[in-house]
Amino acid sequence: MTGKTYRLPSEAEYEYATRAGTTTAYPWGDDTGQNNANCSGCGSKWANQKPAPVGSFTPNHFGLYDMVGNVWEWTEDCVHTNYNGAPTGGAAWMVGGTCEGHIIRGGSWLNSPDFLRSGNRNKNSTVGLDYTLGFRVVRVLNP
Repeated sequence: MTGKTYRLPSEAEYEYATRAGTTTAYPWGDDTGQNNANCSGCGSKWANQKPAPVGSFTPNHFGLYDMVGNVWEWTEDCVHTNYNGAPTGGAAWMVGGTCEGHIIRGGSWLNSPDFLRSGNRNKNSTVGLDYTLGFRVVRVLNP
């Protein structure tokens, strides 16, 4: 409809966008705090019930909303147990590993705050439904 090209972010791109220049456990600091995200124990009125409406929490330093909490988000990367041999430069890791699943990031409204840490990663099968899982896309820019 837009004539533009879109794709899932790589795992590296997702973490970069989540951190937004920070080195802390969460995009907003090292403590969970209250009402910074939607998760079990984050103080959100939607916790343990459902995803919050987009933009319900303060955006990170890049102006991105809901990078952690709310729903897990797909990345393009196949599942690898560690980063040994990972591509450099932020590209998705599509060779080797288990491509019947993909890395997911961000944690959800049902997870404890530990799952929302900027560096946390998990995996999910590409088969089946999961009501705690969603996605965002990145637009490919042509130089």
